[in-house]
Amino acid sequence: MRLIALVAASLLAAIAPLTTALAAAKPTVLITGANRGIGLELVRQYSARDWKIIATARDPAGATELQALAKVDPDITIEKLDVTDHAAVDALATKYKDQPIDVLLSNAAKTPRYMSAMKGAATIDYEEARNSFEINALGPAKLIADFLPHVQKSDQKKIAVISSKAGSFAESPKMSMMYEYRTSKAALNMIVYTLSYETAKKGVTIAAISPGSVDTKPVEGELGFGTNFKQPGVIPPAESVAGIIRVIDGLTPAQNGQFLDYKDGRVIPW
Repeated sequence: MRLIALVAASLLAAIAPLTTALAAAKPTVLITGANRGIGLELVRQYSARDWKIIATARDPAGATELQALAKVDPDITIEKLDVTDHAAVDALATKYKDQPIDVLLSNAAKTPRYMSAMKGAATIDYEEARNSFEINALGPAKLIADFLPHVQKSDQKKIAVISSKAGSFAESPKMSMMYEYRTSKAALNMIVYTLSYETAKKGVTIAAISPGSVDTKPVEGELGFGTNFKQPGVIPPAESVAGIIRVIDGLTPAQNGQFLDYKDGRVIPW
């Protein structure tokens, strides 16, 4: 028995470094807005690919589906984060200062679920517009500024920002609608474009990605105005995310600063 115990201990001692090395070799993705919709599905699909995942949510305790995923996958770490809280972004970046992040995935966003979304300029909700700009444009800018050094340390060196064709002058709806949302996404696209001149110097590739019209139903207490699931041609989150990940996998330095479609990676005109 003593011999068996010694052999077992020796085997464990020999395997431990290999297990640690394999864990360290796993690529890491940080995903914001991971509690539902596209963000939750990103966590689900990266988990299936055996990545290490840092998943952020404003209310982790209320993110029951995300919590369920983390219970079965020890490589999922949930962090509390509101991207408009710049001190919190700073703190999270400091917490993970020694962690290389292969893919920084800025997904957290505010969708147009308010009364003025489908109405004209006379009903623009300026408070919603400011809020949308803080979340959809400045939030990703701050996230990227803080976590760019983490991405530089990684093997893949990629930043993906979930944008929207609603922010494209060329391909957004040809009608008066969603002033608050569309302007915030246009600002986000410009931030990505401008950042690309900085990331290029640091060996990092950044791209904005349109996820398509995704069936992201409102949570309890939100208005349904402007939600994608009422529009024709909507797709489930799983289909959108499979395309997003495929585009991220294929990102090259030649695509730095571009706005890409989730379907095939085609360049969407600004």
